[in-house]
Amino acid sequence: MRYPILLFDADNTLFDFPAAERAAFQEVCREAGFSFSEEGYALYHRCNGELWEDFNAGRCTKEFLLVERFRRYLARSGQAGDPEQMNRTHLRMLATSAVLFPDALPVCRILAEKRRLYIITNAVESVQRTRFAASPITPCFQDFFISETVGCGKPEKAYFDYVLARIPGAKPEDCLVIGDSLSSDIRGANNAGLPCCWLNHTGRPRPEGFRIDYEIRALTELLPLLEE
Repeated sequence: MRYPILLFDADNTLFDFPAAERAAFQEVCREAGFSFSEEGYALYHRCNGELWEDFNAGRCTKEFLLVERFRRYLARSGQAGDPEQMNRTHLRMLATSAVLFPDALPVCRILAEKRRLYIITNAVESVQRTRFAASPITPCFQDFFISETVGCGKPEKAYFDYVLARIPGAKPEDCLVIGDSLSSDIRGANNAGLPCCWLNHTGRPRPEGFRIDYEIRALTELLPLLEE
């Protein structure tokens, strides 16, 4: 069997993180006394995205990122607020959302019949563990590797070395990394010498500088790909 071990990213791969993030930001605005607007949400999204890129490149810590995204949002929007409290609200709301993409559960149930599935994620540990506990997809997975527990994260080679060392009998050629993030999932697989599959939801052009072994637009495309 090809790729008996599948390493799945969580957010934007299995979980509908955009829906959860939007709802969380709406609650942040409500509690902070701001009016929610599409422009404000887009601004927050840019601030958050900049910092996750910095984190993936090793330029900042996750602890810094979590509060700094709201500090930047407040500075750029010209509003006054408590960035630490805004972050606490945001994380509390994210932890209550375990919304999956429609194809995630049926695909993982089928794959789990013959393969071993694992979660690899850089997201906040307290949020992820609460969401996993509430999600019907959890029984499909053998284990969860959260960067805060590991002590490093994707795309560092050390993170993937840690993961493989804790999966019984794992060899690089037997594992397939599946994720939506080029800078985290695909770069990490490249760094670790692991085969990878890019979940390209929106059909973005394939960039230079990455080894992308497989490319899919939806998780359902994994099923025929793995049976080839």
